[in-house]
Amino acid sequence: MYARRDVLRAGAALGILSAVSPWLHAAVPSGLLTRAIPSTGEALPVIGAGTSGSFEVEPGSAQYQQLKAVLKAFFEGGGKVIDTSPNYGGADAILGQLLEEGGWHARCFIATKIAADSLEDAKAQWAGSLKSLRTDKVDLLQVHNLRDWRTQLPYARELKQQGKARYVGITHYLESGQDDVARIVRSEALDFVQINYSVNSPQAARELLPLCQDKGVAVLINRAFDDGRLFSKVKDQPLPAWAAEAGVSSWAQLFLKFAISHPAVTTVIPATSRPDRQLDQLKAGHEPMLSPAQQQALIKQFG
Repeated sequence: MYARRDVLRAGAALGILSAVSPWLHAAVPSGLLTRAIPSTGEALPVIGAGTSGSFEVEPGSAQYQQLKAVLKAFFEGGGKVIDTSPNYGGADAILGQLLEEGGWHARCFIATKIAADSLEDAKAQWAGSLKSLRTDKVDLLQVHNLRDWRTQLPYARELKQQGKARYVGITHYLESGQDDVARIVRSEALDFVQINYSVNSPQAARELLPLCQDKGVAVLINRAFDDGRLFSKVKDQPLPAWAAEAGVSSWAQLFLKFAISHPAVTTVIPATSRPDRQLDQLKAGHEPMLSPAQQQALIKQFG
């Protein structure tokens, strides 16, 4: 538990940061691109946000106050989709508190998950998720990494029928899981899948992404930065000569734009705890997209 003086100190630190940091006043181009959810036609901005790691902080800490600035930048920049999970070290509770304090619940498309091994555990977990997120329903409920999916997917559908979740889906985070995801996409009615796709892990484009297009399934992309490892590969490297033509001014934008340049992708969900990076990431959600030749050049560079 943080003492009152710690909360005040965190607030003061953020105030000082506000006075000297240009990112708090930096402009993001208006009008993020949107893609339609095939099952309903509802439009979602192509740049979303994740919470794994970045939202695992203590309430009231300096890091918590910084996350408030991250969400302010996110929503004011046109973002909407935020993905979380009950097993992200309390990130869902931090997200729920921040959304409530900022008055952002109505502006947020909340995607969370079931990560349980039995129906009994899933029901208890779901009750905890609603409490943590400070809501009585979510927009998207996903079966986390296909965990006990034959039990949990029907339960998610039951919650959808009850109006507790608007959409249902499944997730995975490794290329090794994509064949299983594809089999489920072929056999089950889904609104969403969430998978990994990046310049150094492009396998999904061979079969799974086209399959989702054919089946009318929306796609969330995780690990577009390969958990940050891509940045170590490009340290001190200049952007490709054609980057400016693609409207790109940072490697983060380029990695995100690679993901959303595939027409099957609905939204990419990079996580960050820094407002400057949040603003930078939002800039990826604008035309033009990368050409097939530019996408292939990146795959060749990082493959």
